[in-house]
Amino acid sequence: MLALLPNINYLATILWLALTIVIYFGALHLHRASKPLRFIQPALHPLIVATLLIILLQSLTHTSVSEYQEYTQLLSALLGPATVALAVPLYRQLRLLVKMNWRVLVPICVGGALAPVLSWTCLYLLNTPLNLQMTVLVKSITTPLAMDAAGAIGGIPALAAVFVISTGIVGAICGPALFALIGVNNQAAQGTALGAVSHAIGTAWAISIGEQCTAFATLALCVNGIATSLILPILFG
Repeated sequence: MLALLPNINYLATILWLALTIVIYFGALHLHRASKPLRFIQPALHPLIVATLLIILLQSLTHTSVSEYQEYTQLLSALLGPATVALAVPLYRQLRLLVKMNWRVLVPICVGGALAPVLSWTCLYLLNTPLNLQMTVLVKSITTPLAMDAAGAIGGIPALAAVFVISTGIVGAICGPALFALIGVNNQAAQGTALGAVSHAIGTAWAISIGEQCTAFATLALCVNGIATSLILPILFG
């Protein structure tokens, strides 16, 4: 039991880092290999497979979530630089983004508003508690902004993180399948949808589609995140 043995935290750190990386790339390879199985492939999304395998390993080794987070701090620290790196495709596509101007911003605003409003409407019609209704309004922006915004409007920050992650996973799984179903091949449209509705997880998946898709997803992620975190506290704070 890695986490229970004394004085080998450094070894547990190395092992968990290595296992996490190997499991993710293994899950990614599995997802790509399952491409011919169109109906099964969405369920084999790398994020789902890798998460389930890591949870299984945590259970088998009696490693708590907090211990796992401690062992994989390096990966968490790399999240910042990885996010900043998204500016590269954004810069390369800057001329196209400027050229499209309002034609990009309008879909981002519509998509970023429509997704949480539909979810809120469902909860409102079901007469759920008000704090739950407020929490679901932040489901389509990245986790740090969502938790702060949820707290500011009377929502539940911890639950907001759950909604955000669930939304991102569903978007990353269903998005590409939906694009194929309705015949949307334009990378700008795909990226805008993924970034506006599925935030960072959708943007991460946009990288596998192409640079233009990544640029539009990054723009949508930023615009929707900033707008939502500013407007919601004004409306409901």
